Amino acid sequence: MTMTEDRRDIGDRRRRQARFTQLPFAAVLLVVAVAALRIVQYHWREGAALIGAALLLAAVLRAVLPTARAGLLAIRGKAVDIVTYTGLAAAVLFVALTIIGGPFSSS
Repeated sequence: MTMTEDRRDIGDRRRRQARFTQLPFAAVLLVVAVAALRIVQYHWREGAALIGAALLLAAVLRAVLPTARAGLLAIRGKAVDIVTYTGLAAAVLFVALTIIGGPFSSS
């Protein structure tokens, strides 16, 4: 193998890895898209709970994946990201599961 072929092979592997780097973020966005659909269909509590679930998914993925493979889920340090995603998920789930009544109430 020549040096040019080695470089080409390394470049091909990097491009393949780069394609899959954003899969965790895409999975979180997919859950958020489903949540948005549920909210538009006037199931706002279910949609909000799904957003909380998406944040929990982001926290779990950030915890188990190395920073190089976390893609856009990696914002700050690993610990800060996990605590932030988990805290936001807890807040959203608390609101989604405890608020009753209001203008969106289906009576």
